[in-house]
Amino acid sequence: MPALAAIVERFSRGGEGAQATAIRGVNCIRFSERNARLPSVYTPCVCFIVQGRKRVLLDKEVYAYRPSQFLAVSVDLPVIGEVTEGSVEKPYLCLQVELDQAQLAELLVQSPALPPHQRATPRGVFVGKLDASLGDCALRLARLLLAPQDIPLLAPLIKRELYYRLLTGAHAAAIAQLARAGSSMQRIGLAIRELKSNFDKPVRIEDLASRIGMSVSSFHAHFKAVTAMSPLQYQKRLRLMEARQIMLMEMRDAASTAYRVGYESPSQFSREYARVFGNPPGRDIQQLAAMRAEA
Repeated sequence: MPALAAIVERFSRGGEGAQATAIRGVNCIRFSERNARLPSVYTPCVCFIVQGRKRVLLDKEVYAYRPSQFLAVSVDLPVIGEVTEGSVEKPYLCLQVELDQAQLAELLVQSPALPPHQRATPRGVFVGKLDASLGDCALRLARLLLAPQDIPLLAPLIKRELYYRLLTGAHAAAIAQLARAGSSMQRIGLAIRELKSNFDKPVRIEDLASRIGMSVSSFHAHFKAVTAMSPLQYQKRLRLMEARQIMLMEMRDAASTAYRVGYESPSQFSREYARVFGNPPGRDIQQLAAMRAEA
């Protein structure tokens, strides 16, 4: 997709990582070298790789994708991303489009022929093949960046078409679950938002399950089906990612950061941190700070 790659390259020159564009909910992403284990919380979106390669780690699962493929995320997920192919001369490039649950739900109502209800709860992330219709839609959306006067009128229409293509593609059922009222995916999404808002506080699984209308056993089963983690594992992953950001940006020590994100034991925090990020907190932050200084 050389035409799309050229546009993403042009509008991602502001620096490494994600660059917001003039189209709301559309970002251009660039990384100029292979990097190790970049943790982040993905919100519902679809990512079109146009140059380079990347893999995303969800707990113990690996989702690798390349040009001609896309990554779709249907709920907020704490993952670790790793660019496996990218350089200064030929950086990793990606067009990211956020998914609007309200617009997806509207399309489902207006198009009765779209995917029927699916009983099984799908994983909240998947890699799909980029077909001609979806690829053309992504290119036309990106081309609006070259004609900003057209964005207010045409961007909403093309994004709507992009959603339609996702809802009629090979993974339509998984996308539809995000927007279908009362679906297990949507209810787990509500629980996830509550966990994110209160990640540093104790959580009673019985109360959380009750608030989204599920039994405790059903809640555990559906939550793990969507996220590959239990609710408490998910909360711990959020805490660890927030802690890493705090230590890196505010240069706080591990013990005070552990208490700040909700841990009662700094030693437990250090053990779980090393298990996720590969190094204990102090060493990990030193390496990250050194990498930033070199950049």
